[in-house]
Amino acid sequence: MIRGKRRSRSRLPGIRAATRQYEAWLGTHVRLFTRDLRLKHRLMKQGPLPFLEATFYRWLQKLPSLCRELMSGPLVLAVGDLHIEAFGTWRDADDRLVWGVHDFDEALNLPYTLDLLRLATSALLACGEGRLKIRPRAACAAILDGYAASLRAGGRPIILAERHSRLRGLLYDKPWDDPQTFWKKARELPAPERPIPSDARSAIELSLPEAHLGYQTVTRPGGIGGLGRPRYVALADWHGARIGREAERLASSAVLWAAGHSPNGDVMYEATVSGAVRSPDPFLRISGYWIARRYGPQSGRLKVRQLGEAADAHRLLRAMGWETANIHLGTKSAVAAVKRDLHRRRSDWLLDSAKQVARDVESDWRDWSR
Repeated sequence: MIRGKRRSRSRLPGIRAATRQYEAWLGTHVRLFTRDLRLKHRLMKQGPLPFLEATFYRWLQKLPSLCRELMSGPLVLAVGDLHIEAFGTWRDADDRLVWGVHDFDEALNLPYTLDLLRLATSALLACGEGRLKIRPRAACAAILDGYAASLRAGGRPIILAERHSRLRGLLYDKPWDDPQTFWKKARELPAPERPIPSDARSAIELSLPEAHLGYQTVTRPGGIGGLGRPRYVALADWHGARIGREAERLASSAVLWAAGHSPNGDVMYEATVSGAVRSPDPFLRISGYWIARRYGPQSGRLKVRQLGEAADAHRLLRAMGWETANIHLGTKSAVAAVKRDLHRRRSDWLLDSAKQVARDVESDWRDWSR
């Protein structure tokens, strides 16, 4: 757990000042794209849920004064910036479709409770927007039920095949599955405005199926939380069909900023994903400060569609709780302590904390939108 300067809640800057300070801090480590930052700032006005997804730095800054009792949970290699749209799919070595946490950009040693809290907060905000037709109490119960069950079972990857066919139906719609539709949209992506850094080009070329394969480079914005950081996509024709690879710039976790530390260049992406209980993505490669992976149909983060049935929302949130435990089980030395800590907590701890944080996020969102 990163510890740094204590800041009382009353002395914290407003959301606009905090955003300027964080982006200036990040800009000392990563060359940011101003156009994408402006887009991010506009998207943050769309609602409390996209605002939460874009402001992990602010959430960390305010959390100690909002939920101090959760800061004492056992430490694990945590996702950090976890929310209901931090999940996606990839193809494993046996071409099976795997679903789970897709991004570990903010991964660091944190109390296990913080991942659960952020996931539950995003679920409550989605309920408020009408995207999940489930009561807040039932939403938090589903997350905790999946998390505890995964801990007891020692985890298990979520393969969208015979065991999870219903979950697959909730996540996918047919147009996005269709390769023709996907590659048509990919061809419309814009070319980079600046030359691609040599280390990004190297990361892309190392991930291609053969050396000296010609490719076209385009850019795409990615998720709202990563807007502003460089991201490149290579499109190529290989053995008669289109393939793609994506390279994204990694950076120090915002946990360091919230604790008052300078960016140190350390990223925990590889350690977190390699220790987790999952069927690995054979295309995922870490090369310096760049992560490269396959870009194509049925690969990448998924947007949670509006779910009109409480049973569907329960099934999805329980799976998210299960997958969160899959990640935390990678810190084997902490598993017993996590089980004990989870058992001793009162039944409504997650609901009460998530409600409190959701109200604070909505307040910050209103300030930002004004």
